[in-house]
Amino acid sequence: MPDTNPILDDLDRRILNAVQLDSSHTNAELAELVHVSAPTCLRRVKRLFALGVIERQVAVVAPEKVGARLTAIVEIMLDVQAAERMDEFEQHVAAEAAVLQCYRVAPGPDFVLIVQVADMPAYHALAHRLFAAHANVRNVKTYFSTFRSKFETRIAL
Repeated sequence: MPDTNPILDDLDRRILNAVQLDSSHTNAELAELVHVSAPTCLRRVKRLFALGVIERQVAVVAPEKVGARLTAIVEIMLDVQAAERMDEFEQHVAAEAAVLQCYRVAPGPDFVLIVQVADMPAYHALAHRLFAAHANVRNVKTYFSTFRSKFETRIAL
């Protein structure tokens, strides 16, 4: 199987490290940070987007500041694990805004979800909507975060 990962040089890594810390820099500011000309920097950033290395640029919002105080880590076991049933469940949870992350995992449960909601009644409503009402969900195990000691979006390069 051929390697589909793009080759990243030192400049690519410097750019990626800089934009992971703060993607709000203008191209000129970013170029200065990584010690290249603005046109070179712009070409490299466009290339990183085109290659899918940079998927998108976002702002990280503090959940407690917008009323989404409850983080739930949810393990889901399906009754039938056929590929089309797994895909169906993934699409089902992907449509829910409160589901921030969805992972197929092995061994153990079939899926692990990271969910952010306002409070326990909001989680209860979500659990009923996504899990209890879904015929293929066999088991749900939820862990509620009591304290977040680390949250990082940056990938070490």
